Amino acid sequence: MSDEITNEAARPEGRPDGRRANRPEAQPANRPEGRSEDRSEDRSEARMPRWLPRAMVLALALVACYQLAIWGFHQLITLLLNVLIAFFLALAIEPAVDWMAARGVRRGLATGLVFLGILVATVGFFTLLGSMLAGQIATMVQEFPQYLDDVISWINSTLHTRLSRVEVQNNLLKSDWLQNYVQDSANNVLAVSATVLGSLFNLLTVALFSFYFAADGPRLRRALCSVLPPHRQTEVLRAWEIAVAKTGGYLYSRGLMALISGIAHYVLLELMGVPYAPALGMWVGLISQFIPTIGTYLAGALPILIAFTVNPWHALWVFAFVVIYQQFENYLLQPRITAKTVDIHPAVAFGSVVAGTALMGAVGALIAIPATATLQAFLGTYVKRYSVPDDLRVRGRAPRRPAAGLIDRIRGTRHAEQPPSPPSSPATDRNDGNDGNGGNDESGESGAAGGGRGSR
Repeated sequence: MSDEITNEAARPEGRPDGRRANRPEAQPANRPEGRSEDRSEDRSEARMPRWLPRAMVLALALVACYQLAIWGFHQLITLLLNVLIAFFLALAIEPAVDWMAARGVRRGLATGLVFLGILVATVGFFTLLGSMLAGQIATMVQEFPQYLDDVISWINSTLHTRLSRVEVQNNLLKSDWLQNYVQDSANNVLAVSATVLGSLFNLLTVALFSFYFAADGPRLRRALCSVLPPHRQTEVLRAWEIAVAKTGGYLYSRGLMALISGIAHYVLLELMGVPYAPALGMWVGLISQFIPTIGTYLAGALPILIAFTVNPWHALWVFAFVVIYQQFENYLLQPRITAKTVDIHPAVAFGSVVAGTALMGAVGALIAIPATATLQAFLGTYVKRYSVPDDLRVRGRAPRRPAAGLIDRIRGTRHAEQPPSPPSSPATDRNDGNDGNGGNDESGESGAAGGGRGSR
């Protein structure tokens, strides 16, 4: 009984004999395989690439570094210009320092002596001009009423007006532009003081750097060449030597032009009876040559002012001479002297000054010519040159051809361009002979030949 119950329990459900009924097996749901793959691809595409965040961070870092470099360059532009000026000044005084060092003087002491001489000459020059200017200003202020009376009298006699000095002075003192000018000048005192102090600081910076460059020139060259291979060391030393020579030549040319300008203005001022003519000539020569861009106007203003204290017409003549001499110097004198001393073409010298002024202002105009001459001389040592045949076209003249041969070639060309004439008939020859005998005076031989053919 128990065995039957056990067998009954052990039988599978569905059939009494223990066999399982044929049930349809559960089929898996028909899942769209293509859609699942597309979704996985979309998800993979929607994910951010691993390199993109790093690239974005790197780009932002590069932009930040660039902006920081630009900001630092703008902050240090004044210092960089001062160092550049000091370098060229050290190159200019290095021959004198080398000459003293070759005779047993230490380089530091020799550099100090050179700077002391420059300082004494500069202070003496400006002291002389300052005393002269102070005396002339005092004289001009004392005699200003008399000058004003002379000007008013000339205007009244020329233009038939009735001006008076008191009326002119009252109108001048009560004018709005004078009051505004005085007020603006009072408000700008602090700005002017800051500008003066900044200029003095820049001057001391240039002097300090130039002293170190000149005193430690050999040590600086040795330190620079120690990081270069041997063949590069030779090139650097050659470039340094060329820079010293060209900078010295440039200062020599400027000194020569200053001497010529000073003598010319001294002669004019002396002939016109202007006081302090030697000092004024020296002022015009030095300021116009060693202060670029505005030096000409600063140099010409002082002698014009002093000449005005003597006679207003003298001031006008001095102004005209300053303008004419400046044009003569710019277009004739300066290109020739600069080309000989610095050994560059006048057009290249003029273009370098224009380019230097556009890039760095007055500093660029001051150092443009020696820098260009140094670069040209340094590159000239590595440019291979070839011999040129002795040809008239190289000399700038075309080979001459005989005039008779040229005329013959022109005639031959005309005859070649004329079409051949058709053969003439006997009647035509007879008529031509009659016409030739009758009135062709310009060709007697042709008329005679025509007449002979007609008679035959």
